Amino acid sequence: MAARVGIVGIGHTRFGNSSEYDLADVMAYAATDALQDAGYLEKRKEIDQVIVGNMASGLFVHQSAVASSLISRMDMEPVPAELVENGPASGASAIKIGYMAIASGMCDVVLVVGGEVMRKVSGWMATDIVATMLHQEAEYNMGLTLPSFGGMFTRLYMEKYGLTERDLALLAVKNHDNGAKNKYAHIQAPVNIEAIADGPEAEVVNNYVAEPLRMYSTCPVSDGAAAVLLVNMDSPRVKDFKKKPIRIAGIASATDTHCVHNRTDPLHLNAVRIAAEKAYKMAGVGPKDISFAELHDAFSILELAISEEVGFFERGKSYLAVRNGETRIDGRLPINTSGGLKSKGHPVGATGVSQVVELVRQLRGEAEPGRQVKDPKYGMAVNFGGFGNNVVAVICAKE
Repeated sequence: MAARVGIVGIGHTRFGNSSEYDLADVMAYAATDALQDAGYLEKRKEIDQVIVGNMASGLFVHQSAVASSLISRMDMEPVPAELVENGPASGASAIKIGYMAIASGMCDVVLVVGGEVMRKVSGWMATDIVATMLHQEAEYNMGLTLPSFGGMFTRLYMEKYGLTERDLALLAVKNHDNGAKNKYAHIQAPVNIEAIADGPEAEVVNNYVAEPLRMYSTCPVSDGAAAVLLVNMDSPRVKDFKKKPIRIAGIASATDTHCVHNRTDPLHLNAVRIAAEKAYKMAGVGPKDISFAELHDAFSILELAISEEVGFFERGKSYLAVRNGETRIDGRLPINTSGGLKSKGHPVGATGVSQVVELVRQLRGEAEPGRQVKDPKYGMAVNFGGFGNNVVAVICAKE
């Protein structure tokens, strides 16, 4: 029987602009934070494995082999370290590999760190770097970017289900309210519907990025890192940590076609649905058991679409739940309690780890006042790679 895997330490930098630091420094900060949280900093050389999630450090900051760099920056030699790259799903993929290392019996304690420094290049260049994950001939060479896919997906959804731009603005208001209370968020400022949708200056304040997506429906370009310390809950070593483990109850991933145009229905995010189904089965729960969720809203439309694919709402009905306040902190099913990528930010290699850090904070009851979910039992995160071609779902449980 595979070992149970829990999280005993979490760490996080504030997302935003870290241009005065190099990537190894940013990741080392988050890693140190996680080790201190677990009471394990002085024993860091006893960790069995370090796994780093990062998408494109060679392009963003001209640095590769960041796992090796992190080990030396933290004086952790000779602990083994490897790098996991899976686009914007790199962070959750790194956690999945860490889980597998413990479940296999090879390791008892694994440190997972996800990080990215993106703001040392221009916004246009960052968009281009992220677009390198697209199919080179059929998509990238045609001028497609991730925002353009987000815009086309949003238009299809609007035409089929009746979503409006104002509904997307309501999502931004919700997530900025949450992010304003999150000490780690890139954008810690609330917004109101008058400013970004209803008022006379809304067209200027909330301009188009990729029509019909506007600025407040798109995540910022961010620097940052997050870390989790994993432990074999069935090992005697679990007693070495000062925090009670939050169990990873389910973790799974799935893929879909690289070229979006090869999908039978481009509105169906099959990799999200399959990863979620596998994670539910592993955890022995279903959508109705989830207390709150962190969903990968690089574009606001994805929060809606993912919430439907994982079974929270009927297809085409999630925006009605937003209108009714069901996904707010005090609603029936809080979504993106951290502020989501929209407000918290999206350092691509860090995001999947950051989502799981938020699950742990909420399940421990450690979120800031006004942002804490009441009595959560299960939290779910979905980390979305490419335009849905490589997705990781994680379910964490309070024991």
